Amino acid sequence: MALHWDDFRLVKAIAERGGLTLAAEALAINHSTAFRRLAAIEASLDARLFERHRSGYVPTAAGEAMVRAAARMETDVATFSREIAGRAQAPAGELRVTAAASFLSSVMMPLLGRFCDRYPQIRLDVVVSEEALNLSRRDADVALRATDGPPPTLVGRRLADIAWAIYGRADASREIEGRDWVAPSEGVGGGRHFRFVQARAGKDRVRLQLNTVLGLAEAVESGIGIAPLPCMQGDATPALARLAPPEPELASTLWLLTHPDLRHAPRVRAFMNFMAEEVAPMRPLFAGARPIT
Repeated sequence: MALHWDDFRLVKAIAERGGLTLAAEALAINHSTAFRRLAAIEASLDARLFERHRSGYVPTAAGEAMVRAAARMETDVATFSREIAGRAQAPAGELRVTAAASFLSSVMMPLLGRFCDRYPQIRLDVVVSEEALNLSRRDADVALRATDGPPPTLVGRRLADIAWAIYGRADASREIEGRDWVAPSEGVGGGRHFRFVQARAGKDRVRLQLNTVLGLAEAVESGIGIAPLPCMQGDATPALARLAPPEPELASTLWLLTHPDLRHAPRVRAFMNFMAEEVAPMRPLFAGARPIT
């Protein structure tokens, strides 16, 4: 049996996820298909690629070699894909954009609607993720990220400064001392929001944690506790009120990023130019300047 790219992808997925079930889910195949394909690959190579333990699948020396080959192939495929995408002549085709759920709901969706009206030949594929997807592998073409230090392997535009402040219900006490809190969990934003709340509230006062910024405002509005929120979101929610000035230690920057190989692709350039134009008037709101009412 000749080996195919999908065989290498399967072995790599099993090694990365430690078993057949998660690997099958990642590749959108069922467990029995993954089991049969792995058995066929090992038979064709006349070599065991994994040791089966109760704790999971552990690659053998042959398996590790195949995983390394798969990684090189994946890089080559992604590089070729970016090169071809960069040669397109018109802003058309599919554009994969990734952003956190909070940005998508509170900021991006109206902008995406206007973008689709202006560029009807571009099909958007939006990937909602709190994690930074790998643009080198083309997990996404463009990323909207809140970060203080974009990876040096990416290029892009600084769109706005993002201010955070503590918010509570507008019809409740404006005191902070002794209040219950809502907090993003430790895995969000490098953990700085979690540490900020822990330092002020203590463990016993954190009534709810969320693994995303999305839902924080709703939790505060529901009366569960006070919380740090992006000022643009907090100020736009009539039921909420700022309890203190913006917190400098929580400030970050909104970036629009892409891979260098894609920056001249017409659909990528069109999207980045459009977003920069649309976000520019919104910078005071991101920075915590209260909206005029």
